Amino acid sequence: MKAMLSTAPGGPETLEWSEIPNPNVAPGQLLVRIHSAGVNYPDTLIIRDLYQMKPPRPFAPGGEISGRVIGIGEDVEGFSLGDRVLALTGHGGFATHICISADQAIKFPSQMTFEEAACFIFTYGTSYHALKDRARIQSGETLLILGAAGGVGAAAIELAKAAGANVIAAVSSEEKAVFCRNIGADETIVYSKELDRTGQKDFTRGIKELAGNESVDIVYDAVGGNYAEAALRTLAWEGRYLVVGFPAGIPKIPLNLTLLKGCQILGVFWGASVLRDPKSHLQNLSELFDLYIAGKIKPHIGARFDMKDAKQALEMLQNRNVLGKVVLTNG
Repeated sequence: MKAMLSTAPGGPETLEWSEIPNPNVAPGQLLVRIHSAGVNYPDTLIIRDLYQMKPPRPFAPGGEISGRVIGIGEDVEGFSLGDRVLALTGHGGFATHICISADQAIKFPSQMTFEEAACFIFTYGTSYHALKDRARIQSGETLLILGAAGGVGAAAIELAKAAGANVIAAVSSEEKAVFCRNIGADETIVYSKELDRTGQKDFTRGIKELAGNESVDIVYDAVGGNYAEAALRTLAWEGRYLVVGFPAGIPKIPLNLTLLKGCQILGVFWGASVLRDPKSHLQNLSELFDLYIAGKIKPHIGARFDMKDAKQALEMLQNRNVLGKVVLTNG
């Protein structure tokens, strides 16, 4: 088999497309031939040793895959050879094959393609957990999404609209704004890629104008950096601020703002929530599949690469040049 290996900490350029021994399926495991792998922001961190998880090297990044079951270990029930499954793997997904615990594997709807399946669970799982479990979004509320054209941002647009909310999509280019409007955003705002103090005030003012009542109920922050304080200032009384990611850097928030607004800052650590509350995760996943079958959500794949070209895919993601999701495929 082949895998895109990280042999030393560093950026995408340090990865090597390598031949490694075929995996042996152990009791309780499934051997999956990987068809597609989703590319996500944590993949850019794990290869630099900047993620919460630090697997021993050499390892392949890639925490989200889809494929077919080609081997079944002892003591595994409920799966057959040829089953189409998706899984969150943590790492190891940028490869041709992988052994996973049968508990990780999830059969997906027949209407869903392998590429869609590999781009589904991470983004929609994160955003559904954020909006449903953490923010408890309600119909008629206004949601501001920072980084709205990325994978989790695009998923948040669709899920918020399915919940009956109004969406303001904040992005870094007019091209991204058009993309967000096309998938359901009610309003868009383009922010500068370098936001100074004056830019922060302009950003806050612009969001309040779009909100109509000069405030938003929920902020979904998948960007961080200097955008965070500006977005927090747009919150209504008892608003909710969702902390999702920091590609622009970890922000420093003046806590007096939370007092003045009576608002909540809520962390969104979806991976930990899956481990701590697997029953709720499975319920959320069932509801997401129902939304997909009903045509209310659908992964928007902005770029496709061969698995051996994972370096380019990761570079595109870390440079924030992505509309929707990036997917890798094996032949």
